[in-house]
Amino acid sequence: MRTASEEIGALVYAYAAAIDAGDFPGLADLFTRATLRSDGRPDVRRGRDEVLALYEGMVRLYDGRPGTKHVTTNLVVDVSPDQTSASAASYYTVFQALPALPLQAIVAGRYHDRFARDECGWHFADRLIFVDLVGDLSQHLKRWPPGS
Repeated sequence: MRTASEEIGALVYAYAAAIDAGDFPGLADLFTRATLRSDGRPDVRRGRDEVLALYEGMVRLYDGRPGTKHVTTNLVVDVSPDQTSASAASYYTVFQALPALPLQAIVAGRYHDRFARDECGWHFADRLIFVDLVGDLSQHLKRWPPGS
């Protein structure tokens, strides 16, 4: 049986796997009962449908995938004593390689996440994305910054 920290880690890593697979419906499912935010942006995405619309409208796909690898590191999870809520912080680095783009890091930053647990298990409650370093996002995003 996995610990709460391991279950929460699995959710953090499921996000990276879904986006790299181009599985935006699967990614959006992670935020069915959550908000998704980005530092410096006033808009907040709430729930599955808004998150799905964001990723479908923003991320470029090549044969169904974005050609990226989201590497998540430095994950630190803090679970409440009653095991019903948790927070986590982690770093991310996104690499991309395409036929016309050599392998390179295109963006890096941090995730600050909150989680809740109910009868169905752990789930995202909120994700705040910080963008710390920006490289060439021209082949990854349809527009940058988001909303432009």
